[in-house]
Amino acid sequence: MDIEPGQIYRSLDPRDELYGDGPRRIKVVGQPVVDPGQHNFGKVQIATLTQDGREIRRRQVNITQLHAKPVGKNGSARRSGYLLEK
Repeated sequence: MDIEPGQIYRSLDPRDELYGDGPRRIKVVGQPVVDPGQHNFGKVQIATLTQDGREIRRRQVNITQLHAKPVGKNGSARRSGYLLEK
C-alpha cells in the first residue's frame, strides 16, 4: 500500500462509535519516512480532522497503523489502527 499526503483514514477503534460522534478521521500531511532495508517500518506525519474539516493535532504515527483493508491476514476484523477512506 502506498501512503501519500492527502489520504484520509478513519479510526477502527470500536470505542469511537460508543463514546464519540463517530470514528476519528486523520489526514496524511507528510511523506512517509522509512528506514532503508526495513520493510513497512517508519513514520508518517498526520493531522486529526475535525467535523468541519479543519486539521488539528499534528503528530507522527507508525505506518503500520495505516491499513487499506478492514480485515487482517487471518480474516478477522481489525480493531485498531486506521482504515483508508480516500
